[in-house]
Amino acid sequence: MKRILAAIVALWVVVPALALADDAESWDKKCASCHGKDGKGKTKMGEKMQVRDYTDAKVQDAMTDDQLEKGITEGVKEKKMPAFKDKLKAEEVKGMVKFMRGLKGK
Repeated sequence: MKRILAAIVALWVVVPALALADDAESWDKKCASCHGKDGKGKTKMGEKMQVRDYTDAKVQDAMTDDQLEKGITEGVKEKKMPAFKDKLKAEEVKGMVKFMRGLKGK
């Protein structure tokens, strides 16, 4: 019984950590070139496109999760951000939003 409980607890800790790692990997592959690994947007392309600083609480508070999901899936024309609807599954988009929310205050 103790082994089963230990296994359940381990899964409860490990699975979310693996999902977060996947989200960070997706961010690094698809977003970091403009938004930076840290989400501050202090990259050559990010500064050119005037991307938002996702570590800024005011920026985060001004957007809903639905707005972030829409920007990821449909792109942002005025910023020339590509759409990822054909490149990311719905759960990956949600994971990306969760990752972005984790940048707040860093």
